[in-house]
Amino acid sequence: MEPSAAAPDPPPVLSDAHAVGGPVPVAWREGTLTRAKELEALSDWVRARCGRKDDAILATAIQHHLEAARQAAQARKLDPTKPLRIFRNGPLIERARSNLDAAEAHLLSLADPEYVLGQMPSLLRHVQSHLRRGDPRRQEFEAIVGRLGIKNPGNRQLPETPLPSHQDNLATIAREQRTIVSIVRGASSAGLREHIRLRSFRNVVVVTTTLMAVLAIGVAVTGFFRPTLFPLCFAPEEAGRATVVCPTAQSAPFVPSGAEPQDGVDERDIDDVVRETATPQDLIVVELVGLTAAAIASAAAIRRIRGSSERYGLPVALAALKLPTGALTAFLGLLLMRGQFVPGLTALDTSAQILAWALVFGYAQELFTRLVDQQGQTVLDSVRGADKAPSDAATS
Repeated sequence: MEPSAAAPDPPPVLSDAHAVGGPVPVAWREGTLTRAKELEALSDWVRARCGRKDDAILATAIQHHLEAARQAAQARKLDPTKPLRIFRNGPLIERARSNLDAAEAHLLSLADPEYVLGQMPSLLRHVQSHLRRGDPRRQEFEAIVGRLGIKNPGNRQLPETPLPSHQDNLATIAREQRTIVSIVRGASSAGLREHIRLRSFRNVVVVTTTLMAVLAIGVAVTGFFRPTLFPLCFAPEEAGRATVVCPTAQSAPFVPSGAEPQDGVDERDIDDVVRETATPQDLIVVELVGLTAAAIASAAAIRRIRGSSERYGLPVALAALKLPTGALTAFLGLLLMRGQFVPGLTALDTSAQILAWALVFGYAQELFTRLVDQQGQTVLDSVRGADKAPSDAATS
């Protein structure tokens, strides 16, 4: 009787398949659900193709990370709950990204050298996007890529350099797989920190915009109830007669107190005339004109926007900052002119001139917000690639 053949090893236990999920209302959540399903399928495929007895630990960890990413994409309730926690978008994005990155790192540890070798060009791009040129981890990764014979635009290869065989590449991957995984994980962590800096800068811009808007509204409300507290009125004089000119009204000619009297013209105190001429709508109209000029400047700034694939809407926040800033610069500019801060421009003749200068000062907010725009572009460039960061200029 022939001995019975040894029973084959049972196939690896695969995870329970998840549906993609959704649809969900936010774009980054859709991307998270799609990527989670992709990594889950790859994990099952890798285990079915080259499953080992000790792979269950990593496979289980991958499933836990993917489940956490799905929870973030679906905006599950906090555990424990916090009733005052309203704005959760930033923490949810960070939870989704960090767990997807961890699952991908575990997948690279789980996979065989054949799979990792096929991923090396994409991994090289990932590392170069988030690690600086002088980073030893990037240099080590590029050295591994060079030994594999993969073309690297950052390093020139001599034409006569022989390319390694496929088996040599698999042996190199097998030796360096742990190093590759740790470097890729470090690049993912650096990319996450870049997004955290971007979100932090966006939050500063949003808070500043909110405070400026509250301040502009406060000035308008104060001017409505106390028109003479910040009167944007001027008193041009001609032939011994003066006229109080405000943004929405102007007085009849009068002779200022202490000046030489004129027939048919009342002699009046200029402060009394200002109180009678100033209206509650003056500051509101000036701020609206400044806001309109700022809106035009914001629309003109669109030509410099290259667009962004990031999830935090920084260009929109920068554009919104211009609006309350324009309203306030229109008010402050006219206040400086009334205080004779600008020589030669202390007595505007008509209400139209006052509103015209409000328009100029509202557009002039570009002098202040341009610096914020430049800083925002620098932050966006640092997220789009490590080679674009200013600190690399000296080493490039």
